[in-house]
Amino acid sequence: MASHVERRKFLATLLGGAAVSWPLAARAQQSAKVPTIGFLGANNATFERASTDAFVQRLRELGWIENRTVAIEYRWAEGRDERFTEIAAEFIRLKVDVILTYATPSSIAAKKATAAIPIVFAAAGDPVGTGLVASLARPGGNVTGLSIQQTDLASKRLEMLREVVPGLRTVAILTDTGAPNSVLEMGEAQTAARTLGLPAVTSQLQRAEDIAPAFDALKGRADALYVCSSPLLSTNRS
Repeated sequence: MASHVERRKFLATLLGGAAVSWPLAARAQQSAKVPTIGFLGANNATFERASTDAFVQRLRELGWIENRTVAIEYRWAEGRDERFTEIAAEFIRLKVDVILTYATPSSIAAKKATAAIPIVFAAAGDPVGTGLVASLARPGGNVTGLSIQQTDLASKRLEMLREVVPGLRTVAILTDTGAPNSVLEMGEAQTAARTLGLPAVTSQLQRAEDIAPAFDALKGRADALYVCSSPLLSTNRS
């Protein structure tokens, strides 16, 4: 049976190295079951194998052994936004002790689903800009995690793209309009392109089926492609 202190330590291990701080609420209560993590995978098991293996290994190093001292419920959204909401609702029914998410859309879905269960996002593009947390220093609520500064780095990525393609005259910006962080990144990339005096064309999509037509429409219109991050585009990167 996990003690109050043990469960606080368990949640604390998930927050190690996070860019935002979160005073842990004293919600942990004694339970007859081992603590359970709801692992909300934004992509699929194959895509995230390295990440899940590293996660389980680090938990083991910290004394949390899967199927012995901690249970992990894995669910995969395959990059589909509607699945995030379904999985978050399922985790609430399962009464998991903490929800682990990756990427902004899944984190937002989890936050909308519960204000009580702690949520830790492994990575989010712009947690403040998308409303996940109030600030990096004081996120508030039940959500914390790691910011990858997606929008902050958009201009630098575009500068690197220009260096890689010396004759770059026009850049295409591909974005998933269903992902708030992707839309924010598109805006930053457009601003950076204007600053660099680089003409940009944008291509917006919401489904995997939109990807091939988007590339067809961009043929002959750009010399390079800037892809804004989102689970949909990551899952269908090939």
